Amino acid sequence: MKKPKVLFLCVHNSARSQIAEAFLNALAPDKFIAESAGFEPRELNPLAIKTMAEAGIDISAKKPKAVFDLVKKGDFFAYVITVCDEASAERCPIFPGVTHRLHWSFEDPSAFTGTEEEKLAKTRIIRDQIKAKIEEFIKEHSK
Repeated sequence: MKKPKVLFLCVHNSARSQIAEAFLNALAPDKFIAESAGFEPRELNPLAIKTMAEAGIDISAKKPKAVFDLVKKGDFFAYVITVCDEASAERCPIFPGVTHRLHWSFEDPSAFTGTEEEKLAKTRIIRDQIKAKIEEFIKEHSK
């Protein structure tokens, strides 16, 4: 039986969607295939790389992808989950032909201000919130 594919989308594909993809692939590799993409891909956020390394997951080699490239390839996803915050929701990409669409609002680590340690602490909170949502998703959508 084929595993359902899950696409995580956000504006930049530089932190939140990458974190969600990594957690789903790490926590349920036998149940789902996760990917991520963004509307305006940017470089991977160093804070995301660092906080995921603290969680035992290396995302340093991941490359941000454009959602339009996935649309052009004709990829199909059983679930498309947007992870933009409410302030950016109108810019969060939409993916056509979706069976199940969900929205999880998380703050954008690239918008955090303060010292490096303060930004890192805020990113850890986002990472942990995303992990909790992923664990909830696995429980609700595993067959």
